[in-house]
Amino acid sequence: MDFFDLAPFAPFLMVVGIVWVRSRAKLEEKRIEAGLIDNGKGDERRENRIGELEERVRVLERIVTSGGYDLANRIEALRDDTDTVRTGRQPARQF
Repeated sequence: MDFFDLAPFAPFLMVVGIVWVRSRAKLEEKRIEAGLIDNGKGDERRENRIGELEERVRVLERIVTSGGYDLANRIEALRDDTDTVRTGRQPARQF
């Protein structure tokens, strides 16, 4: 096939290209608008999440800085609690 055999398809390809470019531009505009509208809600959610993470860090600092603790046992207890939540079963305790 020569280039000249494909020449009749050039207008069709141009129309497809124009439609595609316009649809991509509209989609990008919608994404930008959604991002601007969502910024107010996103900031509030982000602030809440940061507050939760700061509280978790405070709890971990208390565990580490408190005297008379067995860190390994506390970590295992936290893992056991996590396993209980995930599986719904109580883990076997080792004595």
